[in-house]
Amino acid sequence: MKLTADSGSTKTTWLLNTSGAEKLYFYTQGINPFHMDIETMESILEKELLPQLQPLESPIDNIEFYGAGCTVEKSVILKNILQKFFPSAKYVIVGSDMLGAAKALFNNEPGIACILGTGSNSCLYDGEKIVENISPMGYILGDEGSGAVIGKTFLNCLYKGAHRDFITAFESETGLTLPDIINKVYRCPLPNRFLASLCPFIHSHLSEQWIEEMVIECFRKFFENNIKHYNSNLNIGFVGSVAFHFEEQLRKAAEKESSLITKIMKEPL
Repeated sequence: MKLTADSGSTKTTWLLNTSGAEKLYFYTQGINPFHMDIETMESILEKELLPQLQPLESPIDNIEFYGAGCTVEKSVILKNILQKFFPSAKYVIVGSDMLGAAKALFNNEPGIACILGTGSNSCLYDGEKIVENISPMGYILGDEGSGAVIGKTFLNCLYKGAHRDFITAFESETGLTLPDIINKVYRCPLPNRFLASLCPFIHSHLSEQWIEEMVIECFRKFFENNIKHYNSNLNIGFVGSVAFHFEEQLRKAAEKESSLITKIMKEPL
C-alpha cells in the first residue's frame, strides 16, 4: 500500500491507496520539520496518524511526504522518523510542499507553481523538478498573500489604521481583544497559525470594501515580489486553502498585475 502526504503549517492530509484501489483520507495537524523538533513530529505520528490507520489490511511499503519546511537537511530527519514508524516501507521520499504542488498542478509540463495557505511559496517548474525558487522568507519577512500575512495585515488595518470603527464588530464576533491578540502573537507557539485562523472571519466580511481591497493588495504583493521575478510567460497555478477560498480576489489581483491564472486547487492530493 502507498501512503502519500501533503503537509502545510496547519494541517497534513494523508492519502492511503489500498491494495483494492480504494482511496482513504486521514488528517493530522501540520508537520513542519523546520519549526518542530523530533519529539513533536513523532508524537503527531504516534497519537494522531497511527490510530486512524489501524487496523491495516497489509503493510505500507511506499511513502511520499511533501511538506512545508522540508529542506534537504530537514527532509533527512523526517525520512528517518517515517522509516521508524513504518519499518515495512521499502520506498520513502520526503520532498518540499512546493514540489508536491508543482506535480499536482502541472504533472510533467512546465509552469509557475504557487502555494497560498498559512504560508506562501512559489517556484519555476520544468515538468520534472524545481529549477528556480524565490525564497518565501516566512510570515515576518515575506509570505506575501498567505493566510498569516492577510491576518497580520488585517489586524494592523483594524487597530492602527483608518478602520477602528470596525473593532467592536470584530471583537464581538471573534471573542478576541487586543490583549488576547498580543498574547497569541508574541507569547504563544505558532503565531502564524493564529494569524491565518482569522481568514474565515475576513472572508465572511469581504462585503466591506476596505477588507476586500486589503486582501487584493496582499495578493498583488505576492505577484510583485515573487511571480514577476521568474520572467516567464508559463502557465501559473495555485494550490492552498487561501487561494481556493479567496479565488475571486486572487484573480482580481492577477488581472491588475497583467497575469493569467490557469488553475486553482484547494489541495494537491
